[in-house]
Amino acid sequence: MKQRFFKRNGGLLLKQRLSSNNASDIGQINLFTSKELEKATDNYNTNRILGQGGQGTVYKGMLAEGRIVAIKRPKRVDKKKVEEFVNEVVILSKIDHRNVVQLLGSCLETEVPLLVFEFIPNGTLYQHIHHQNEAFPITWEMRFRIAVEISSALSYLHSAASVQIYHRDIKSTNILLDDKYRAKVSDFGSSRSITFDETHLTTQVQGTFGYLDPEYFQSSQFTEKSDVYSFGVVLTELLTGEKPIRSTDSGEEKSLVAYFLCAMKENRLFEILDDRVLKEGDREEILKVATIASRCLSPNGKKRPTMIEVAIQLAGIMKASSPALVLQQNHEETDCGDMTSHFTTSSSFCSVSSSDTVNFPN
Repeated sequence: MKQRFFKRNGGLLLKQRLSSNNASDIGQINLFTSKELEKATDNYNTNRILGQGGQGTVYKGMLAEGRIVAIKRPKRVDKKKVEEFVNEVVILSKIDHRNVVQLLGSCLETEVPLLVFEFIPNGTLYQHIHHQNEAFPITWEMRFRIAVEISSALSYLHSAASVQIYHRDIKSTNILLDDKYRAKVSDFGSSRSITFDETHLTTQVQGTFGYLDPEYFQSSQFTEKSDVYSFGVVLTELLTGEKPIRSTDSGEEKSLVAYFLCAMKENRLFEILDDRVLKEGDREEILKVATIASRCLSPNGKKRPTMIEVAIQLAGIMKASSPALVLQQNHEETDCGDMTSHFTTSSSFCSVSSSDTVNFPN
């Protein structure tokens, strides 16, 4: 039965990818046994659940050597998703960046294929922005640093990884925060790797309402600038404290991007900022960050900056205004080098929840 599950869960496809001409680009993929993960999760005890969603459940586990891990267990077996699963394993094995969640391995001999990740203890960025804990609020300094870290990770994925990777579902729920509240980009199930001579990826449109690049929605052509747009939405969330699809006083649901760009155009930025950002942030610094966000959200992808440009600009602002924070980061990450070395949406979406991930027909 384990052999049958291994085959059904993409084991043969994974072996094929490992033995292909590009196998040298693929990192070490550890295969865990079903017994190891059952023991690690106390037979998938409900009190080990870290989170649940439409796609499945994530459990907290402890491996035999004592390492704490997060185990991603899909709800159901879908033969159409096998290639996507193998794709996530292969892509994650190629990534080595301090602001990307680390894949430790997978298990294919269970009824549903499992992924084993490093454990990230402090939840999602979405939770900290929209369900703030007054005992440990997310300060402007933290928000700014997190924005720099996300941009560094995306710059790396687009330009410095062994293959060029488009994430394709950047949103605040896919940004995890570690024990030091550093950003970790997660969930690469929808990601795609492309060769450096390609400029776009033509696919069935998929993504999350509120974060979806309108140009990609219209053309079905995903480019690196589509990730830039989604990052711009996250940056706007950090600045305003608002959800991508925001509820107005009248109960209507409106696009945060349209609201933000309108405020920028009318010089009303400081009227829509999160109270903590307004209280703690330097106005000139905030305006520079907001200007970068507005450029990322341009309806025309060609007018958006690349993630390398964004990462360098944000790091430059931080270096000029918060040298102590930069020194602290460099001290914590001395083995990673300089973070820069790797280096406007339609209101028709407003009736849909910003947390819904959807696939659109061609």
